[in-house]
Amino acid sequence: MKTLIILILLGFSLNGNAQSKFEFAELPYSYDALEVFIDKTTMDIHYNKHHRAYFNNFVKAADEHNLNAMTLEEIFANVSKYPASVRNNGGGYFNHTLFWNVMSPNGGGEPSGKLLKAIDETFGSFDDFKKKFQSAATGQFGSGWAWLAVDEEGNLFVSSTPNQDNPLMDVASKRGTPILGLDVWEHAYYLHYQNMRGTYAGNFWKVVNWDAVEKNYTNALSRK
Repeated sequence: MKTLIILILLGFSLNGNAQSKFEFAELPYSYDALEVFIDKTTMDIHYNKHHRAYFNNFVKAADEHNLNAMTLEEIFANVSKYPASVRNNGGGYFNHTLFWNVMSPNGGGEPSGKLLKAIDETFGSFDDFKKKFQSAATGQFGSGWAWLAVDEEGNLFVSSTPNQDNPLMDVASKRGTPILGLDVWEHAYYLHYQNMRGTYAGNFWKVVNWDAVEKNYTNALSRK
């Protein structure tokens, strides 16, 4: 299954009943660990209010629509067939779990190894990649996400999606396995940055956990 490894890495269990299958993973660091780039209050509200609400509502929607026997990948692959409650809350649940795990208080710097080589080959340089990613983040109209993902051929690409959509979904303009994501909903940054989404997106590089992103990349390639 194409996203099995990455979902396990992100803390999703794909076996058992609905309660054990869809789990609300603990934040991998303290609420203030990413300061001064992401403030404690925003992290607390974002994780405990927004993310938890998406999780709770997704579990409820999955139960109501008899989706508990399915994996998230199977749901996302045909998400256009399901009600908005499944698409929006399932996306919010998955997207935020990935988001927390690709950041670290010890993050920043540059990727290395195969990931850096692939970035250089795809985008020209790491700096050019950052510009493209930041453009996707700042250019997304309204709420949404910016992504670095791996397509079916194993190639990297940058994209953005509205609301809580992601590249795994059949509604995405470019489909693939996301390995890095940035939340550009206002609730992710407005208390600290107000309307300066570009500054928020620029500071994201100072907390990116490149070891986690490289693991996501390696796992995505292993399934091609």
